[in-house]
Amino acid sequence: MSEASGRWGEPGAPADVVEVRVHGAASASAGQVLDLPQIEQVAGDASGGFYRPRRAPAGDDAVRSTSEAYRWADLPSGTVARTVALVFLLPFMLANVAIWMRPAHPGSDALVRSLCRLLALTLTALYVLAVAGAALDLVAWKCMSAPHCLAGRTWLSWLGGRPAGLRLAVLALLPAAAIGLIWRASARPARVFEAFRPPEAEVSGHRLGTVGRWDAEPLVGRLRSIHVAAAFATLDVTLLAARASVGASAVTIALAAALAVVLGACAVLLCTPALIDRAPTDRRWDRITRALRTGALALTIVVAAHVLVGPARWHEEGGLPGYDAILTGLFVAQTALLVALGAALLWRRGRRSDAVPLRRLGPLAIAAAAVSLAVAFSAELVYRLADYLDRDLPTGEGIASGPPRAYTWAIFGFFRTVLITVLVAGLVILISRRARFRAAAAIVAHDHPDPPPEAGPRLRQVRKAVARARFTERLIPLGVVYACLAGAGTATTTVGLLGLYPGDVFERLAGVPAVLITFGIAFGSWVIAAVVVALLVGGIFAYRTAEFRRHIGVLWDLGTFWPRAAHPFAPPCYAERAVPELTRRVTYLVDRGSAVLLTGHSHGSVLAAATVLQLPPRVARRVALITHASPLRRLYARLFPAYVDDEVLHEIGDRIGWRWLNLWRDTDPVGGWIFSARQSAAPVTVGHPAPVTVGHPAAAVDRRLRDPVDVVAPPGDSVPPPIQGHRPCESDRRFTEAMRELVERLWEPTDGGTGPPPRR
Repeated sequence: MSEASGRWGEPGAPADVVEVRVHGAASASAGQVLDLPQIEQVAGDASGGFYRPRRAPAGDDAVRSTSEAYRWADLPSGTVARTVALVFLLPFMLANVAIWMRPAHPGSDALVRSLCRLLALTLTALYVLAVAGAALDLVAWKCMSAPHCLAGRTWLSWLGGRPAGLRLAVLALLPAAAIGLIWRASARPARVFEAFRPPEAEVSGHRLGTVGRWDAEPLVGRLRSIHVAAAFATLDVTLLAARASVGASAVTIALAAALAVVLGACAVLLCTPALIDRAPTDRRWDRITRALRTGALALTIVVAAHVLVGPARWHEEGGLPGYDAILTGLFVAQTALLVALGAALLWRRGRRSDAVPLRRLGPLAIAAAAVSLAVAFSAELVYRLADYLDRDLPTGEGIASGPPRAYTWAIFGFFRTVLITVLVAGLVILISRRARFRAAAAIVAHDHPDPPPEAGPRLRQVRKAVARARFTERLIPLGVVYACLAGAGTATTTVGLLGLYPGDVFERLAGVPAVLITFGIAFGSWVIAAVVVALLVGGIFAYRTAEFRRHIGVLWDLGTFWPRAAHPFAPPCYAERAVPELTRRVTYLVDRGSAVLLTGHSHGSVLAAATVLQLPPRVARRVALITHASPLRRLYARLFPAYVDDEVLHEIGDRIGWRWLNLWRDTDPVGGWIFSARQSAAPVTVGHPAPVTVGHPAAAVDRRLRDPVDVVAPPGDSVPPPIQGHRPCESDRRFTEAMRELVERLWEPTDGGTGPPPRR
């Protein structure tokens, strides 16, 4: 407990100053946030709530203060089962993040939003095609017509020998159930968050200020209806293509035309943001999208019945008729959309001297990563199931020899993308190593100018920590490289339409042995399986282990901070509850007569910043802000330029009278300075902020903390102080000094009146 927050008022009486602590990604409990063993919840629930010390002795200090912790750790993750489920929704989350990374240019805003939403729709279609490939192509079409596959499997043999139409109609229930599962899962969080609505009076008009205040549920509902309609239409197209292989009747043609209307309507609606993003009170488009969804459901029943009652004569050689072509066509569409998105992002780039084209391609990199992961997950599902159904048959003789060629090219493309990206990353690490260590040496020499000889090993550790922290700036070019390679990998799946496999093509054109390419494909399949297992293990450990969550929780919390504006099946946005809840709590405390010191660590600082933008001016005049290890400038300003820029950062400072201090360390790979890096001993290339005029209040916001505080063990200790990096600063003496400074400034009279009221 810090000195400034360790003076307590009388139980039940309002404190003069309340410190509201908002933790980052690594906090495990409210007790750890407050650094107290005994706490009690005073507001909220188990997922997100406010906690205070359970017992507080009375004091006679001039200013009474207390601390509360706002714990939101379970909002983006929750139970282990939910965390594991969210891992499989990772491609949907990335697709949703891409739309928020668009640049702040009104001329291309609608086009970029439309392209991001169309790409998100293709991921839903790919999800359905993957399940359909497993259930319809592998099981219903191939396995149930192969005696060696049915032998000993009573759970499958009961359909063996039945007409193909019956098998397809029955097994179509599996992809339909998969659609229903994500449909239901995406609808549940909205009802949980429905009770938390922020106040509407006198809030900021900046885009960041709409996060948590903007009612996203109408838009999510419309998107959900469109995606569900497209999902069932994708299943219908797969069934209808198989039925058309025995002859296209008038009914088949009519159903195909109806499905084309449904899919076309879905695409048109997503390409008209002015209609989909209409005000929440306008329910006309809700009725239209729900009608589209209902129509798709009805078509699914009709198509299944058409397949079921059709003639028994089916040509059952090879794979499911039409499936390979549909899958390849989807990959072609994804490639075209990625190319169009890249062109839209580079169009009207702007003429500012600090405008870097590569930094504008963030949405493309994230969208390409989403497509690449979705394709890899889908291909791996089909290949693993094929291996399971084949048992011990030699390679090339069973079902595994016949998965769609598009999936073979997709696995090869993913393996190639990962391999080249890893090689490029290794080169970047080696090339940038000298510059990073030179800058780290300058910082360490500045912080520890006269170290004793025995501090040599510790100094090397500190230099390594600083050099590693500075590698964050090299990740954006790597992301762009991955995006280009992933797009190229998706594009090469079109070769599957020619009936060729990667081994044949590379042996014929490049002289590379086909067996080597085949080995690469098999190895790539196992790499994908390892990635899935690693994500599952990481999700579990991120929930169970605070230290592990510190490393990977940052990226997860960054992705789930944003509302669902592109993909309705993405994980729910925790900011939709956390920001209004913080706003309501701060307003309540101020209305009771307290001033509020809002402190935010890591992603908690982003929540705190969005909260300040939603406070009415009468409340904001009684609020001060401490951010530490904050990614506002280093990550958010670079990745989300339309939502975090110099304008909104200065507005935050203005709204609270520049009672704002930001603490940062050179050893932190995530957080950094916000307005000025003037205290750093080496150049810091973390974005391009507008110049801060000397004497402007923004110039006094950033406070650099030397880390570690010393490189030798203090008297009475056997080890030197630890390297803190991205850890919270609450236990640091300099954090206590910053709190004391802001508490004194809160006590000073403001333009709208005096400071906190006198003691009662």
